[in-house]
Amino acid sequence: MPRDWLSARRSEVAADHILDAADALFSQQDAATVGMHEIATAAGCSRATLYRYFENRDALYTAYVHREARRLYLDVSEQVAAVADPAERLIEGVITALRAVRESPALSSWFATTQRPIGGEMAEHSEVIRALVEGFVRSLAGPGATGQAEDEVGRRAGWLVRIMVSLLVFPGGDESDERAMLAEFVAPLLIPAQQPVD
Repeated sequence: MPRDWLSARRSEVAADHILDAADALFSQQDAATVGMHEIATAAGCSRATLYRYFENRDALYTAYVHREARRLYLDVSEQVAAVADPAERLIEGVITALRAVRESPALSSWFATTQRPIGGEMAEHSEVIRALVEGFVRSLAGPGATGQAEDEVGRRAGWLVRIMVSLLVFPGGDESDERAMLAEFVAPLLIPAQQPVD
């Protein structure tokens, strides 16, 4: 019997449709308050169908966060690609990411202070977010920089995630204030020391 070679694509499209419906709900209310019944209704499917794609709310939330984190990473990477100075690229990358999250009602709802800010919990435990931020941290090493140990990259990336979550939950006075904080307190600790090439 021939296999349905489109079945994987159909599943991917269906899952994306459900995540798009969740996105619309996250734009209207804090992410922590959105339940599976509401998502199924918004997606136009039964709860049984919803659970076929996502075994529980945590799985759906994780899939949503990973999808949006990848999108955000690609956008930020593109916007800061031309910035040569590592400290400036770090600051611009963080500011660009913060601005994108704040301007998106769906993403900002993950950091709402009226409910448990589940965005911080997701960022802390997401392997995808960790890998993306580690990649960004590695990209900050200039041509003459010595190699960073993987555990050092991991610690720096984890700290950067915590800084960003902190700024999303407790923002600075304005963007220029946050830029100044990043320049004074974050960039000097996160940018690896440049060693001369022999």
